[in-house]
Amino acid sequence: MNPPLTLPSLHPKITSAHLQRLACIYVRQSSAKQVAQNKESQQYQYRLQQRAVELGWPAERVRVIDSDLGRSGSEAAGRTGFQELVTEMSLGQVGIVFGYEVSRLARNNQDWYRLLDLAAVFGTLIADSDGVYDPRQYNDRLLLGLKGTMSEAELHLLRQRLEAGRLNQVKRGAYRQTLPTGYVRLPDGTVVKDPDDQVRHVLELMFSKFEELGSAGKVIRYLRQNKILLPRRQSAGPHAHELLWKVASESAVTEMLGNPAYAGAFAYGRRQGDATLRHPGRPATGNRRKALADWVHLQLDAYPAYITWDQFLANQERIRQNGLRFTEQRQRAQGIVRDGPGLLQGLVVCGQCGHHMQTVYKHTPRYMCRGLVRTAEVKCECTSVRAPVADDVVVQAFFEAIQPSQLDALEAFLAQQKADRGQLERHWQEQLRRAQYEAQLAQRQYDTVDPANRLVAAELERRWEAKLDQLRQTEEDQRHFLQTPAPDPLPPALREIFRELHRRLPDLWPQLSPAQKKELLRSLIQHVIIRRPVPDQVEVRIVWISGCYTDQKRITPIHREQDVTDYASLVQRVEALWQLGQTDEQIAAQLSREGFHSARSLQVTTKSVMKIRLAHQWYLPFERLRGATQVDGCWTIPGLAKRLGVTDGTIHRFITTKGVIPPEYVEREPQTGRYLIRHDDELIDQLQQRVLQQKRRNGMLKPSPAS
Repeated sequence: MNPPLTLPSLHPKITSAHLQRLACIYVRQSSAKQVAQNKESQQYQYRLQQRAVELGWPAERVRVIDSDLGRSGSEAAGRTGFQELVTEMSLGQVGIVFGYEVSRLARNNQDWYRLLDLAAVFGTLIADSDGVYDPRQYNDRLLLGLKGTMSEAELHLLRQRLEAGRLNQVKRGAYRQTLPTGYVRLPDGTVVKDPDDQVRHVLELMFSKFEELGSAGKVIRYLRQNKILLPRRQSAGPHAHELLWKVASESAVTEMLGNPAYAGAFAYGRRQGDATLRHPGRPATGNRRKALADWVHLQLDAYPAYITWDQFLANQERIRQNGLRFTEQRQRAQGIVRDGPGLLQGLVVCGQCGHHMQTVYKHTPRYMCRGLVRTAEVKCECTSVRAPVADDVVVQAFFEAIQPSQLDALEAFLAQQKADRGQLERHWQEQLRRAQYEAQLAQRQYDTVDPANRLVAAELERRWEAKLDQLRQTEEDQRHFLQTPAPDPLPPALREIFRELHRRLPDLWPQLSPAQKKELLRSLIQHVIIRRPVPDQVEVRIVWISGCYTDQKRITPIHREQDVTDYASLVQRVEALWQLGQTDEQIAAQLSREGFHSARSLQVTTKSVMKIRLAHQWYLPFERLRGATQVDGCWTIPGLAKRLGVTDGTIHRFITTKGVIPPEYVEREPQTGRYLIRHDDELIDQLQQRVLQQKRRNGMLKPSPAS
């Protein structure tokens, strides 16, 4: 048997066993920009192949792993080259790993020590620009550990410096953000609105339509119905820095509506990273939008504005309110009209969970939501309101909607539509001029080319034909728009019909059947959203068929007095008025004027005041004397009668009979006028003797045997 092959080594730590295995050259740079620009670092790492050969490895046993070029070393996830290196080491096939420096292999201690542990188990050496290390030796392991710690700290320090520098630029106003479509940065750094009139007009139209319609979805439908394209200036890709016109999409419209730059504000930190949401190997993930209060920096009036800052805040609040969306089919499904007295049957929707509410006819009809009971297996309803309360709110709003004043609002809406048509006409004129210019430009380019250069001439001819087709399509779309009839004003005859209906319908309403009432309500109302934020208050949002809505609040009866809003304040006011000596009727009237109410009434009732007083033992003067034997050291007439064993009338005679109870012992309670007799032991003895004598004379007391 031949002895094993022994290769010469130029380093004492490298043995023949190492030389019989692979020498892996790990090449990595952190970003694509470094790969494209930092060529020297890349070439130096590749030259480590020569160093491996010089240390004794045959060229065929040197393997270069460079699949991690352009990837960060902050974590192992996503680095296929590092995973390949670890796999080869785990199989015992690697004798040495070459890296320009520790930071090339790993930027965090978790991955670094994992690599060192594998190297120690399988006897793999680590080499960098400073030397060769054996992880099984104490000194080398200690030195490699220190290098890994310093590499991780260096990455943290670099990030900290970069972030501090960026924040300093932000606070000085020198940081240059990518501008949204509609803004242009001049060579001196000044930001101005896009000089293209059509770009500005389309953006202004979009913001004005959102203020009018109140919904991003409605704005998108409006733009698409009128074939209005949105301008989008590309910041990257094959069309970088070009202005493209695209069909309105939800992402584009919502992004524009939520961008504070259109309100003239410079905002930094609207999206911030959350490490718990980041996907391994994808460092750009995990960014989440933050509330305005959590933005890092905000500077108003930094750019020329398309809308005011107050309008931007109002738009964001409107979008947040619109977030309370329900399944569209559930919104529109009203169900058939039934004969029950609940007028909102099929229309009412729970404002808490979004499910349709059921109409329950037990004693007083109620609207109850059992959506969570059916879907989430909870044991209680999320909302329940008395039907008459909600019905009254909706009926009153319905009567107001058919008033003549609302016809004026309709005419104002038609006038607004006429103004919108003027904006659309201007848009189509600008669109036509742009198409004409592009077609003429393509023609001039075609005319200037040498006819002999057929390849270029054919391409320019194709572009010219495409622009001509686009011009013809624009002209056709403009003609179609001009042929669309403008909104007509409200005819006088129709106005008279609505005026007559407004006068007669409230009087006829009680005579209509529930089914007829429901049909009338559904002619104007899409659905009704009900919330109950506190037990004694109902919030009603009436969504009309036009998409507009009306918000109303109403007090609703409840069972427990303690659940009334501001009940603690109500109790405090009862105590204060009681201490002033007011009666229950006076207290109830005063509290009603102050806006308080009882559990089952829109005003404070006398009974509610009495219950509160008695529960806290705040007695009125006559209540304090009722059943009392003594008050402030004086006898009441019932108390003294019980003490002497006589009737109340007897005590009254003692008071009125001259000489029995002297006047100086008798006084009247100032508020009730009732008699009070000052306590005196001699007077009590005298009265007891008088009572005994009267009983003997009347034969009611038998004489004692001694007598």
